[in-house]
Amino acid sequence: MSLHTPLKGRGTASNPHNRFAAQHVVVVDDGWAQELPVVSCVTEVRNETAKSIITRNQSPDLPFDRSLNPYRGCEHGCVYCYARPSHAYWDMSPGLDFETRLIAKTNSAELLAKELSRPGYVCAPINLGANTDPYQPVERQYELTRDVLKVLLDYRHPVTIVTKGSLILRDLDLLSELAQQNLVSVMISLTTLDDDLKRILEPRAAAPAARLRAIRVLHEHRVPVGVLCAPMIPMINDRELEHLLEAAQDAGAASAHYILLRLPREVAPLFEAWLQAHFPQRAEHVLSLIRQSRAGELYDSSFGKRFTGEGAFAELLSKRFALAAKRLGLHRGEAFNLDCSKFCPPGSQLSLL
Repeated sequence: MSLHTPLKGRGTASNPHNRFAAQHVVVVDDGWAQELPVVSCVTEVRNETAKSIITRNQSPDLPFDRSLNPYRGCEHGCVYCYARPSHAYWDMSPGLDFETRLIAKTNSAELLAKELSRPGYVCAPINLGANTDPYQPVERQYELTRDVLKVLLDYRHPVTIVTKGSLILRDLDLLSELAQQNLVSVMISLTTLDDDLKRILEPRAAAPAARLRAIRVLHEHRVPVGVLCAPMIPMINDRELEHLLEAAQDAGAASAHYILLRLPREVAPLFEAWLQAHFPQRAEHVLSLIRQSRAGELYDSSFGKRFTGEGAFAELLSKRFALAAKRLGLHRGEAFNLDCSKFCPPGSQLSLL
């Protein structure tokens, strides 16, 4: 088996160098070895006592200015994940390491309560799921996301959630309470309705039917929920865009967004290897359309362009989305105008106004 052939249940089998490593090791077949090195695909989780928990941004492309990620790395194994390069900061590879060598910030809830209690803290929605999925499989064991939601509920602090994990339904009790006070909105990431494509594109994420069920159940419990069609990949899943929106709207989604495939840093070669392994006959066509939408490159980080791209293909995708969303009554804006006025650290006096 080639080191670039994805392992069953994983997005990739390769571990490209992280760009900060002082030394690089290259495996070369000199004819003496009997077989290739054994590649471990067992998930390992390392506990971390974090020093800070709220990450702030000034990006004009994002509808939030702060986020929280209880985990580093993501077991879902989505080969296209834009967060993969961040694993290099922890001296690990954005490849297989990102899916198998996870870090759990075990003091997430405690640290969040401390930061929200600081004098002068100004309330604004916190996003869960900006970098890695808060409902990835290890959350079943660690329950860090649930603990964070408990703190947010206690403090009456608004939160937005982005996930492709059906495990979110475990926390219906907390989400329902937050929703009653207009303190939560959820976006379910839906990339395909094809189970076979999902298995190789997002190996350990919830099945399409499970994600649609999550939308339906959240809607039935009056938790504001929308759909995020991301990423849209030329010649892979872009033809499904209208069907994805229709299925989500039928399940109860009230809003919708889409994002064109992003391939920053080490993600690009991982995605190219994935294409050659699964879609060799159309790989060059896919990459050509990506370059046409990214000013001749595989990635353009420019604000205002990085989520939607530019050029003929990107414009067509944008028009298709706009027409379908209008026809289905899906508005834009996952914040749902959450209420920041209720914010009150436990023990503090509520406003009399």
